[in-house]
Amino acid sequence: MIGAYDKKNIIKKLQELPAELLGEVDDFIDFLKIKHAKSTPQSNKVEEPKSLYGAAKGLITYISDDFNEPLDDFKEYM
Repeated sequence: MIGAYDKKNIIKKLQELPAELLGEVDDFIDFLKIKHAKSTPQSNKVEEPKSLYGAAKGLITYISDDFNEPLDDFKEYM
């Protein structure tokens, strides 16, 4: 038993919840984990996501020679 709450009772409530609300419950659980991770000591903190800056480096291996040339579809606007 966790405090006044019983895990089995919470699971039962989740099973009875309409499927369209489960996403909200999932989001709320994530919110609670982040909220309480900020108030716990550094050793117990959940690792923050790392920056994606440069994550695609090396994935583009070829760029056409005319990449910067105007597209035919837009000639009438130029």
